[in-house]
Order: sequence, then C-alpha cells, then structure tokens
Amino acid sequence: MTKIDIVSGFLGAGKTTLIKKLLAEALGDTKVVLIENEFGEIGIDGGFLKEAGIEIKEMNSGCICCSLVGDFGTSLKEVMHTYEPERILIEPSGVGKLSDVMKAVQDVIDTKEVALNSAVAVVDAAKCKMYIKNFGEFFINQIAHAGTIILSRTGNISAEKLSKCVELIREHNEKATIITTPWEELDGKDILATIEGAKDLEAEMMAEILAHRNREEEHEHHHHHDHHHEDGDCCGHHHHGEEEHACHEHEGHGHHHDGACGCGHHHDHDHHADEVFTSWGMETPKSYSKDEIEHILEELENEGKYGYVLRAKGMISEKNGGWIYFDYVPGESNVRTGKPDVTGKFCVIGSGLHEEALKKLFDAE
Repeated sequence: MTKIDIVSGFLGAGKTTLIKKLLAEALGDTKVVLIENEFGEIGIDGGFLKEAGIEIKEMNSGCICCSLVGDFGTSLKEVMHTYEPERILIEPSGVGKLSDVMKAVQDVIDTKEVALNSAVAVVDAAKCKMYIKNFGEFFINQIAHAGTIILSRTGNISAEKLSKCVELIREHNEKATIITTPWEELDGKDILATIEGAKDLEAEMMAEILAHRNREEEHEHHHHHDHHHEDGDCCGHHHHGEEEHACHEHEGHGHHHDGACGCGHHHDHDHHADEVFTSWGMETPKSYSKDEIEHILEELENEGKYGYVLRAKGMISEKNGGWIYFDYVPGESNVRTGKPDVTGKFCVIGSGLHEEALKKLFDAE
C-alpha cells in the first residue's frame, strides 16, 4: 500500500522545513518519493532532498491545481510504477487550492494499492490574519480542506495572538487538528502520528473504558458460572431449567445502578461506550499552572454542577514552561510533568455532563 500525503501551505510557511523534519525523524526507514510542484522555474529545495536519497519528480512549469492536472496524473503514475514507494509526499505550489490537489490525486487513484493518506496545511501563525484578509479564498481553501493544520513560528508570537490565529482557523475548519506547539519541541514521529489521526485522545479514552467494561463483564460471566446458587436463585430472580446468565438485563451504564441485582454494576451488552457515555473536550494552546489543574480536578467531584465525570485526561502547556499531564477518576487524580504534545488537549467522559459549566471550569469559553 502506497500512502499519499499532501503538504500544502503558502510560500514561506515552512512546508520544506516540515518535510525535512518528517524525513529525518519519522520516515528514515520508509521508501519515500517527493513530488514538488514549484510555482516558477527553480526547484529551490531539490538539492537537500536529493542528497538525502529521496527521488524527486519536479514539475516546474506551473501549478498542478491549475494547468498541470493532466501532467500531474501522468507523473504520479510514473512515480508509482518506477519507484514503487511506500509513501509519496506531494508539496504543491504555495498558491494553489488544496481541494484541487486532492481531486487530482483522487482522479489518479484507481487501485486498492494506493490511498490518499492525509492532507496537511502549514500556516505561518504570525501571518494568518493577514493572509485571510489579503488572499481570501486561496488561503481559506487550504485551511478548510486540511485534516491537520500545522502552525509554524508559534514561538515567535504572544499567547493572545496564537489563540486568535486558532480562532480564525476554526471559523473555516471546525474538525481539523491544529498543531500549535513549536516544532523544535516536538519529535517528527509525534507530528506524523497526529497527521495520520493516531493521536485521538477521546477515542483512546473510550477504548480504555470499553476494555474495562469488557473485563468486568467477563469477570461477572465467570462469576455466575463458577458459583452454584441454591434453588436457582441469583440476584433475587428464580430461574428454571437451563442455566441463565444472571444480571444481563441491564439498562444503561455509568453512574446509574437502579435496580441493581447485587452485581454492583449494570452493563448493556448491546451498547458501545460511545453510545452510553457523553464526552466533552477541546484542543487549546492555552497554558495552565499546576495549581489551576489541581483545582479543576477537585471541582470535577461536584456531580451536581458538572454531571457525573467517569474519567478526565489531558496534556497542556504549563505557564512556567514545560507540560502538564493529568488523569482523573472519581476520588483519585494524578498531575505530573510530561513531554510536549502537538497542542494542548483535554477530554472529559461521563454521564449527563454539563458542558457549559465545564467550559467555564476550564476557562474554555
């Protein structure tokens, strides 16, 4: 399977710097082909990449998303046939529309051996507002169609300006992951994992909860097989004939144990964790102090105010530098230092969550 990744961005945003980082730190053992489409006559970054052993197919006669869609298709097929790469990186012209590049790739993909793996937009955080104002649809198109938006030069601007940049981007793309941490603090492997969608905090937490539920259910299943109940009485119900699995008529989960049959927990075998629980969370460049996080976790015990919180987890930048990681379950929390992540993020999972109250608690309004 050949993965195709598109790395878009305006001229000077940092696309080539990002590609260098990915090649050096994340794709060293991968057979990679880079396709550059320069706007102009000179492939300005070809020298470095050739020295790194990366094969390059340069098309310097125009923008692939404008006049070279046909030539691009031929070139892409030639690359796949000649080099049989594991991954193709496409660095389109900085003035092209990402949607056109994506369409051009999709038009070429006609086998199950090739897949459009990701579409990335690199944005200079210091120039975001100016680019939206001056370049309109061309810049917005890159933002709107990217699955991951990677902000460059975030260490050179204030926290307020960074937050404003994220806010402007969210007006055009509500779902993309936005990497806000300075690149020098990140490993290329973490950036690549984020691009490929492998670092989804909510999905990770839901999987943990589901695994925990399955272990509980398996334990209860064995419990009822391993214990003999006189007169077939289990949990207050009388069963005749063939053994029945007690405690299997369960409504919902989470904090509600009404009608409990002595097993302590209710489980609905027909529901997945994401159907039973609700979640709230967000990504943010905002920094917090350790005291602020500890206060937030203490507050989560207030079920009447925030709903029943089953689990909370996050990693955020610390006001004094460094990063804070935290975990919470009812009655127990853990706050510690950790390595920088691509952006600050936290997630709360529970039942009947009061999202507006949580927003105020995390100062996320």
